[in-house]
Amino acid sequence: MNLYDSLPDAAATIFGAEAVAEFSYDVLTVDVPVGSWISSLEIARDKLGCTYFDWLSAVDEPGTGFRVCAHVVSLENHRVRRLLLRTTVPHSAPSLPSAVAIYAGAEWHERETFEMFGVVFTDHPHLVHLLLPENFEGHPLRKDFVLAARVAKAWPGAKEPGEAHDPDAPKRRQMLPPGVPDPNEWGPLKGQLPPAPTRTPRTPREGAPARRPRPATTPPEADTPARPPRRTRSVAEGSASQAPAPADATAPSTPAATPSEGDTPVRPPRRTR
Repeated sequence: MNLYDSLPDAAATIFGAEAVAEFSYDVLTVDVPVGSWISSLEIARDKLGCTYFDWLSAVDEPGTGFRVCAHVVSLENHRVRRLLLRTTVPHSAPSLPSAVAIYAGAEWHERETFEMFGVVFTDHPHLVHLLLPENFEGHPLRKDFVLAARVAKAWPGAKEPGEAHDPDAPKRRQMLPPGVPDPNEWGPLKGQLPPAPTRTPRTPREGAPARRPRPATTPPEADTPARPPRRTRSVAEGSASQAPAPADATAPSTPAATPSEGDTPVRPPRRTR
């Protein structure tokens, strides 16, 4: 049996005592310490058959550190088996050995992780900027990175249209949709906002006719006979207006006159081409 099939139960046996493995989003994920990062990548390539390198990146976890992730794939026996190796470096010293010697495709991925998160990969052959300019300062994908555009320009939704740029100028009171409480009466801004404007009652236009009151509907009386249900007729029976009048019981019934042979119209001969 392949060692990959024995995971995650045998993670401590394969990757070391401190390794923890689990299936997360249908992907086998193994967390290893920083000291076992290079050896774990070698085990994944040589023992588990994960010879295909997919990608490497990091995630900024506040209060924990930078979680570096490497996604590798095994394609043996026409089966696709994925493995996600992860390790965490602290914010104070974000440093990790480079994986270029094991997976050559990790060179560009480590350069991108270096400029976006500030994780330094030691023994990297050319650890320079990949996407950002050389004079760019800071790491954009860190959670504590301040967007320069928000410092130079105010947030577009901070003021209403037509208001002055004076921060002390009063703001226009927004209309609240039905069911939303007044923020001056409930919430963190309670008592700090100006009172809501009172809506004046609507007055009719000059010369407009007065609206007549709608008559009140009265319930039907108890002795009122109920209306009989409406009779439904089929297509063959026709509508109610096409129904024949009821025959008089006193009138004698006479047979209908049949047309004679001489009264039968003669059909013209069919035209042949």
